[in-house]
Amino acid sequence: IFYELDAKGYYGLNLDMEYISPDDRESYNAFLMELSGRLHEAGYILVTAVAPKYRADQQGILYESHDYRVQGEAADYVIIMTYEWGYTYSAPMSVQPIEEVRKVLTYAVSEIPSEKILMGMPNYGYDWTLPYTRGTAAQSIGFIAATDLAVQHNSEIHFDEISQTPYFNYTENGTRHVVWFDDPRSIDAKLRLVEEFDLAGASWWTINRCFVPNWLIVQNQFEVVKL
Repeated sequence: IFYELDAKGYYGLNLDMEYISPDDRESYNAFLMELSGRLHEAGYILVTAVAPKYRADQQGILYESHDYRVQGEAADYVIIMTYEWGYTYSAPMSVQPIEEVRKVLTYAVSEIPSEKILMGMPNYGYDWTLPYTRGTAAQSIGFIAATDLAVQHNSEIHFDEISQTPYFNYTENGTRHVVWFDDPRSIDAKLRLVEEFDLAGASWWTINRCFVPNWLIVQNQFEVVKL
């Protein structure tokens, strides 16, 4: 880690360790504290990523070893991965329903200083085949591609007020589909949670699909400083 940081002139380390055995929770905590100390001594920052938890004792291998309080102490920033409610093998739904994000952030700020929290933002949606059958995979889709697909099929884009997320249906070769994605309305609504919870900011996964309206909304809501 330190060789790579030095050789490439990086600003710091982003550590995303998932599916850690619950038996290794305390070992992972100890590793984070040691790593944090050594990084800070060398002038680097530590950013960690954690699963979206609703409570400290949440069950499941994705959640149990992510100790919000310890990570809040060890890291300079903690990315809460507030996405993937709708995912590749889930039933069709919003990738980032705002009411679920708010629940996670309510718990997060009780364990981690709010000025250290970065709210996760998804830069993708999913296209599901209907009727949904458990075990079948949805296809990831970018926001521009999703809008183009709706136009191509002359589909009306609806907006779900509860999740604050757009979606549309279309039929291709006799097969029905539903697409959940994000647009300027949903991005704007979710980024407003940063101010509501007094967070450090937001973090995007993934960045490789450019969606210009996303950055216009960011520039409108925040002062962007390049470090």
